[in-house]
Parts: sequence; C-alpha cells; structure tokens
Amino acid sequence: MPLLYDLAAGAYFLGIRAAAPFHGKARQWAAGRDGLWARLEAAAPRLQGCLWMHCASVGEFEQGRPVLEALHAAQPQRPILLTFFSPSGYEARKDHPLATHVEYLPEDTAANAQRLVKLVNPSAALFVKYEFWFHHLRTLQQQHVPTYLVSAVLRPDQPFFRWYGSTWRRMLQCYTHILAQDEATRALLAGLDFTNVTVSGDTRFDRVAAIMREGRALPLGQAYHRAMDAPVLIAGSSWPADEDLLVQVLGRMRRPPRVVVVPHEPSEAALQRAADRFPKPVERWSRLEAELEAGRLAATGHAPPDEDPLFARTLLVDRMGILARLYQHADVAYVGGGFSDGIHSILEAAAWGRPVIFGPKHTKFPEAQALIDAGAGFCVRDADELRTTLNRLFGDREYLAWCGEVARRFVQERTRATQRAVEVITGANS
Repeated sequence: MPLLYDLAAGAYFLGIRAAAPFHGKARQWAAGRDGLWARLEAAAPRLQGCLWMHCASVGEFEQGRPVLEALHAAQPQRPILLTFFSPSGYEARKDHPLATHVEYLPEDTAANAQRLVKLVNPSAALFVKYEFWFHHLRTLQQQHVPTYLVSAVLRPDQPFFRWYGSTWRRMLQCYTHILAQDEATRALLAGLDFTNVTVSGDTRFDRVAAIMREGRALPLGQAYHRAMDAPVLIAGSSWPADEDLLVQVLGRMRRPPRVVVVPHEPSEAALQRAADRFPKPVERWSRLEAELEAGRLAATGHAPPDEDPLFARTLLVDRMGILARLYQHADVAYVGGGFSDGIHSILEAAAWGRPVIFGPKHTKFPEAQALIDAGAGFCVRDADELRTTLNRLFGDREYLAWCGEVARRFVQERTRATQRAVEVITGANS
C-alpha cells in the first residue's frame, strides 16, 4: 500500500474540508462532492461501458476535448463520463452537451476508486496532461480498463524522477499508453524504462485552431475594437499581480492602448478592484452587451466620445467562457498568471495571430519558450520591460503585423496531435 501517498492525500482532502468555512473555493470543492454518489448511482444505468475522461479544470478539458470529440465521432453510441477535480472546471462544463454525465472526481481512496469503476463500468479512460491519482489509476489497471494519459508533459524535477518517487512511478505503470507532448517527456520516461509512449504533440493546438476556424465573432468585442483609432490590449486570465503591473505601465505610457480586462476569477470583489484601478471611463461587458442586443448601443461608435460607452478606456469582462474568442478583437494579448502559479493559455491568443506577453513563471509550459524563440512571445519581469514591449509593438505597425503572422503560423504548424493520439488509442483498442 502507498502509505505515504495515502497519508499525504488524506491530509490534503481533510485540509480542503477544514478550510471550507473560510475559503470560497474550498467550500465549493467540498459542497460539490456532497451527494456525489447519489448522482452517480442515478446516472449509472446510462453510463455502462462509458468513455471516462478526467480533467483537473477547464484548461485541461479544452486540451482533451479534441480527442474526446474524435473518439465520440467514431463511436457516437458510447456514453461519456466527464469528471473534474476543481469546482471551476465542473461549474464551467457541467452542462456540456457531449457528456452523458458530468461529475466531480471522488476523493482518491481505494474504496472510492473501486466503487466508481464498478458503478459505471468504463470501457476506456482518458486522463489529461498531469492527472495522477493512485487508487483511481490502480483500480482501472486491475480491472483491465485501457487508460491513456493525453498531452503529457513531464519535467526532471517531478517526483517520478526522484529517489522517493516509487509510488509516482507505479502510477505511470498504470497507463496503457502515454501520449506525450514532446520528445523531452519521452526521453524522461525512457530513462525509467517506460516504452509505452508516443510523442503525439499538444492537442491544445488543435483546439485553439478549431476555435479560430469557426471564426465566430463577438459583436460587442468587434464593436469595441472598431470604435476608435486606438489599439486594444486584452489582459486575459489576469490576477492582481498582473493588473498591478498593467495599471502602473498604462499610467506611464504617452499613448496607452485601450484595455479589455478579463479577470481569471471574475468575482464581484475582483471586478470592482479592477474597475477602481484601470483607466477611466470603465464599462462592464454585461451592461454594454445588453445595450447592444437591445439596439440601444451604436455598434459603429460614431457618437461623441463623452457620450459613447464604446470609447471607454477600459472594458471589464464579467462574463465567463468567451476569452478564447475575444482575443480576435484585440491587437496584442497579455496573458496572466506569470507572476503567481504559472501562465494561463497563451495559445488561444496566438491562434488568432496576436503577439502574446506574459510574466516570468512560464517554465512549466514549453510552448511559452517556443513562442518566445519564434519571435511572437514576450516575457516581461517588471514594468520597464512591459512598457518597452508595448511601445515597440504598438509603435511599429509592420512589426506588430509580423509578430501576429508568426504567432498564427506557430499554432498552425503544430496541429494534428489529436489525429496521432486517436490513432494510438483506437489502434490499441482494435
């Protein structure tokens, strides 16, 4: 038995529940799991023989989604169970039409794992990027359920490659096949004598390319972008540290861009904080969108600046689920997270041909350094670097256009990971 793992995991789950009365996200995590088994038992008759995909949150779902869609197209009659670890992932995708049932992942104990597999009898399982839960994986292996890790990316500093990582290495052995993002991951696994590995690439490239090909504009985003002859900077998935930096720099620029701010967690407190700090006037997305849909807002922005809300210096987005499409209505993207836990998706912006700026905590994301090397990604560590980068991009239209084209090609040249992954999965199952 993995005693140390069980002790650490048990303490982790207990800690979340203990924090629930005082922390909103922990409270949501704990409350979401109340009634979990009753919901699963009610859905079980519809889930027999299902394809089970598990993701940490929304970003991982979008990464695994192209593979899920392709497998569903090949076997449309097979039910789909979609599980999430985080409440943000569950809340964002709980009504996804592709899934037969969407649920929280039960806490990782041997009893829970065995109960889940017995209840839904999955025919195959997909875990996305870096989801490693010992008992769930071990039970799937014991029940001979083909299990795949999609778009895996590993680093030498992870427990798999340390002297104390025996339990983590046992989890790797539970996968029928590992679909790696890059050659570096394959080489690391080869050093552990794991050969059930294929370098298929990163399926996020396929997902963001598909969103771009759909070409669905956001009328308000389009109207705001066209409203005046001034560039637009989108701050996507921003955290307070990102916003502090942007506010500081915008206040020091002679000709600052207009800004669309999309907080990573759009709570009312976060939205109000941004509204208080960013350049005035500030407008809320939801208000302007309602005005536009009601025909009370001129989509051309021809009214005088002091009367036309489309001329606002800051547009604050208080609606979820539109960021990937919103990037098309900007000139440059700043992607948040690089001053906290790590950057969010830079590929969503790059797919639209937008240069991408982000903070220094990007080493866990190989696509960030690759985009820097290509010439369309820009890492900034402080206000001076951000101001220099913005002035260069907005001050030279030809350079801005060149960077955008490099970003677009960067994404297009890295698609087809989904096809390679599905060929491995279906080939192994045939």
